[in-house]
Amino acid sequence: MRFRAVAAILGLCTVLLSGCGSSSAEGHRPDGTGVTIRVPADAPTISAAVSLAQSGDLVLVAPGEYHETVKLDTPHVTLRGEVREKVVLDGQLQRDNGVVVSAPGVAVENLTVRNNTQNGVLVTGSVKAAAGLPGRDGGYDTGDEPIRFLDSFLVSHVTATRNGLYGIYAFSAQNGVIEQSYTSGGADSGIYVGQCKPCRTVVRDNVAELNAVGYEGTNAGGEMYVVGNRFSGNRVGLTADSDHQEKLLPQQDAVVAGNLVAGNQQAATPQQADGGWGIGVGIDGGSGNQVLRNRISGNANAGLVLTAGQDLPPQGNRITEGVFAGNGIDVGWTFPGTTKGSGNCVDSGELHTIPEGLATSATCPVAATAVSPAGTWPAPKPPPGIPFTEVAEPPAQPQFPDASAAGPTQVPAVPAFPDLTKVTVPAATLLADRASVRVP
Repeated sequence: MRFRAVAAILGLCTVLLSGCGSSSAEGHRPDGTGVTIRVPADAPTISAAVSLAQSGDLVLVAPGEYHETVKLDTPHVTLRGEVREKVVLDGQLQRDNGVVVSAPGVAVENLTVRNNTQNGVLVTGSVKAAAGLPGRDGGYDTGDEPIRFLDSFLVSHVTATRNGLYGIYAFSAQNGVIEQSYTSGGADSGIYVGQCKPCRTVVRDNVAELNAVGYEGTNAGGEMYVVGNRFSGNRVGLTADSDHQEKLLPQQDAVVAGNLVAGNQQAATPQQADGGWGIGVGIDGGSGNQVLRNRISGNANAGLVLTAGQDLPPQGNRITEGVFAGNGIDVGWTFPGTTKGSGNCVDSGELHTIPEGLATSATCPVAATAVSPAGTWPAPKPPPGIPFTEVAEPPAQPQFPDASAAGPTQVPAVPAFPDLTKVTVPAATLLADRASVRVP
């Protein structure tokens, strides 16, 4: 469809950028007659195409390098690249974000987003966050802004690399899916889900490597599933943490299942401010989480660390049916301050733990009031990191099926949650064909 056809459908009165807003075309298109707007055939830039789009439309982008921040604020629009590695939104280290989603039901698919000073893809219901207002220490502190959730989103087959905060960032958003994506060079984390309760969000089948942290879930819980991902070759693999910087304390009730969390002590990664290194899974002030049937291996400091976040105790976390191998220690519980944990348990066979004997003294289930024992161990000294701009290029990634021929994606109001009875401990080769870092 050429531009004049799109213009006729939308009732535009002049050329593309003349200022006739999409609101003038509201109600002119019958339900179920979404169109495909092609870039650059029908609109010269992605942003121009998005400004034309109405609910149900597909913005389909041809290969090229695009220097813009794309803001998707119309509900139920699909943004898709024709070729994942050749449709590149490059922020040139001059733009905060590559893609900003602030409307429900939006899908972002099959493209690469890189070189932004903050985020590759940001999905949020927060007006302040969408405006790119940074908070303390690289996150978002939205102050007195009321909590407003974006409701339903999809990020699929996206490569996000060399971004100054997060590769894919869902903040104050619910009912979403992040899947089949690849993140690297995230100076804070590759994938981040924050300030949602209940989240009703699924993070599945992704590869996060060469980030400061592979996945971070802050104040995120309630039907929050992190399943079947490869978090390898970062400085820290995965965290579930509570943080006063964001609302909806504490972090609780997330499921971390069937993931490979391995070899998270890479030196050629961005160095996060808190200096974490060599840790597979970290639970910092989080409660009620299930860490289930993961393979956690080859992490130089510890496979899993449980600790208290400031005044927030970790309570009722269950670490079960996992495979631990080749870690500095397998499981370590440490509470250096006055805040202690309770009701936490481990049931994953014979383990090297600190304090010793957790596999027998804290076997699941335990009483909710049972005080969790704690200890300390010598941690390896982290090596200096590298600038996020110098992280290695991503390897080849799979394409969105029939990207050019498929119509717009219908994002469900609530995602399908995984059946945990079918989740197994993954092989050490999980998603290895999509990763550049080889782990034991």
